[in-house]
Amino acid sequence: MRFLRTLTVVLSALVMAACSTFSGGQSPSFAANAQWGLLPLVNYSQTPQAGERVEQILLSVLSEEGVRPRVYPQADDTDLLMLDDRKRLADAMQWAASQRFDYLVAGSVEEWQYKNGLDGEPAVGISLRVIDAKTGQVLWSNSGARAGWSRESLAGSAQKVLATLIGDLRLE
Repeated sequence: MRFLRTLTVVLSALVMAACSTFSGGQSPSFAANAQWGLLPLVNYSQTPQAGERVEQILLSVLSEEGVRPRVYPQADDTDLLMLDDRKRLADAMQWAASQRFDYLVAGSVEEWQYKNGLDGEPAVGISLRVIDAKTGQVLWSNSGARAGWSRESLAGSAQKVLATLIGDLRLE
């Protein structure tokens, strides 16, 4: 009986682990009270404005860890060029160069969708990096993906991925 219980726990852990994938190296130490800036997340998914959605969740997750970044200025909604993530990122990089940031948080959204089928599972894939604002060198990067359960939301799945990614940052 004890063997069956142990086997059930191990199999459950394997099933849960199969739903999430993370990669990344050892994080250097970062000062949480340093000057942080948040750049636009580039959207590589098929869902319009997924980057902006993830940015809002990321702000919340960073805040939980004591990091309160200043966000790049939003463009006028009537500017159709601002729908181009590369243009938004280039403009935000120019803005960041004029600020006195220590670190910049940037990244991308690779997947943001409900999978086809009866269950409609949410699937998210996000990459983050911390950049030295003075040199432009990438100091840390990590990516994660998760397929949630059928009754879970995309935002809930993204929050779990972001919490794991940011949890890997060594913040002092």
